Amino acid sequence: MNSPSSSDAQDAHQIPLVDDEVLEILDDFLESDQVDPEALDLYGAHGFLVALAIAPTKTDPGTWISILFNGEPEFKDDATRDEILGYLEQLHNNAVQAFERGLLPELPFDPEVEDELMESPVCLWCAGFMEAVFLDENAWFGTREEQAAQLLLPFMALSCLFSDEDPDLEALANSPKKATEMANQLPELCLDLYLLYRAPEEKKGPPNAKKSGPRKGTRRGGNR
Repeated sequence: MNSPSSSDAQDAHQIPLVDDEVLEILDDFLESDQVDPEALDLYGAHGFLVALAIAPTKTDPGTWISILFNGEPEFKDDATRDEILGYLEQLHNNAVQAFERGLLPELPFDPEVEDELMESPVCLWCAGFMEAVFLDENAWFGTREEQAAQLLLPFMALSCLFSDEDPDLEALANSPKKATEMANQLPELCLDLYLLYRAPEEKKGPPNAKKSGPRKGTRRGGNR
């Protein structure tokens, strides 16, 4: 996996959620015939689990496992099942611990977008992230809608899930320079979102305020 090519100052605050060996094992498994072709790939799974670590509400493991794999994988044996699920849970738990310590997650890709954003690692990662948001949009946008929407905008734009619905997001995604700038912000935005949902609730907006959160897009992040 490629490590982020950000500045030394940013790198000093970023920590890997699992080591390279674990990433390789997960990548091999998610690319194998044991997994449904529409399952999230490594980048999508990483983004999905980071988002679950941020989410205001918890998701039952049985639910997120089914979504990540688009069903139940055909594990060769119980040992393989325990190993793969253990690594995924480790990634999720390490993300929670990093956020609790005020640290930024190291993302498993180079954030520079040189050409097509579609199908790039950053696009797949953000699509996986948004997959977790779709699980409970009311929780993500309900009490701090304006702040959440602002922080989630780069994830939405880079996921390419909303290009057909929002020309502004499509324009952002189609600019390699702007896409790279947003990709470099992702680790810090993840921490900002985590803190947003755990800060004391401030004054709420009007009870009938119009919701501006995202609508669920087409699933992306399939590995084959």
